Amino acid sequence: MERFYPELSARFHALLPELRGRKIAVVGHARPDGDCIGSQVALTRVLVAAGLDAVCVNADPVPRRLQFLTRNTRVMSAEEILPAAADYTAVYVDCADAARCGIRLSGAFPRPLAMFDHHISNVGYAEHDFIEVQSAATAEILAGIFVDLGLTVDADAAQALYTGILTDTGQFRFHSTSWRSFMLAAELLARGARPAEAGFELYERESIGKLRLLESFLQSLKLEEGGRVCIGLLPQGIFKTTGSDPEDTEGLVDYARSIDGVEIGVLIEERDNGGVKASLRAKNPDYRVDRIAAQFSGGGHACAAGLSIKMSVAEFYPALVSAITAQMAAVQSGSSNS
Repeated sequence: MERFYPELSARFHALLPELRGRKIAVVGHARPDGDCIGSQVALTRVLVAAGLDAVCVNADPVPRRLQFLTRNTRVMSAEEILPAAADYTAVYVDCADAARCGIRLSGAFPRPLAMFDHHISNVGYAEHDFIEVQSAATAEILAGIFVDLGLTVDADAAQALYTGILTDTGQFRFHSTSWRSFMLAAELLARGARPAEAGFELYERESIGKLRLLESFLQSLKLEEGGRVCIGLLPQGIFKTTGSDPEDTEGLVDYARSIDGVEIGVLIEERDNGGVKASLRAKNPDYRVDRIAAQFSGGGHACAAGLSIKMSVAEFYPALVSAITAQMAAVQSGSSNS
């Protein structure tokens, strides 16, 4: 069978001997999503199966709806690993830049030995960078490498990789979904992935707080640019008011994008520290929302990007609308590079 990632797989094969004899911290980004946790769990389990010493590490707790992936795989917190950080070699997954793992972990591991990622804004920061921006998920890259090399992928690792691909492709419907996504999903099912369990845990266990948060977000939606942009706001204190958690924001921005005629959807979250966090989603990759996010020190993908910045909503909102307007105009005139 033709290899999925011949160049990356050859490089990973060459890296494995360098990992032997080390304690490996597989680090994911703060406020982890399905691709992050799935990639962490899978890489850790595959490394352990290959006889290496590896553990997952994340600055934030595993979200409730993703805890089914970590029943048999421990995820250490930053507090647990920092006292012994000097004993570990870091490998980052799904982090578009080193700061994405949080200030404590990035400070402890400023230059990881290796990094696996698919974000188009990632310029590389590890000794060994495994970046493939045409891939739908970091889990897709890892799955392809593991299959290429014939490495042991047990049922838990297969489920983790399948979940990463499922979530980052929007259940196989986003632009990033490719033939490779389906081929690797089939390979993972053959290794024990359980689609029904993943679907139930991810999409059939919403909390009442999440639904109340959704209600508040929908009520805040505002159309800009003649209805081509839809922006919603989660004000400071909304999690306490609705009985929800920050992890419950996952997927809310897709409601703004899903409106007929809307090209770009945005969720703005007012943070307790006086700053804002924003998620941007586009229907068409030509809009390159990663470039919009980059203007505010963020990044991501052509159709999905995010940012966090120390600005008030009053300052940020018009600045963001202006940046979106300029990017859409550039695309329409054909002056924006795809």
